Amino acid sequence: MAELDFLSQLDQNEWLEQFFDAQQVDKGGIIRRSIKDVERLASKEKLLFEVKQRGFHMVETGEQYVIFCHTGAMKIHC
Repeated sequence: MAELDFLSQLDQNEWLEQFFDAQQVDKGGIIRRSIKDVERLASKEKLLFEVKQRGFHMVETGEQYVIFCHTGAMKIHC
């Protein structure tokens, strides 16, 4: 069982690395993923940790997480 947990952890970390290797991250763009995919492939907590580590912003809207890949201030207008 411990081996499965270790492999699962590796897969989660690999998925998160690929997630933040997207071209939009380097460009200060926006990336989005379905909540179901995040929960299936990693977890909301792990994703939030990585977003906070980078100083980015994340919102949940509908069935998706949207990540703004910059460290600047944000305003939501409506």
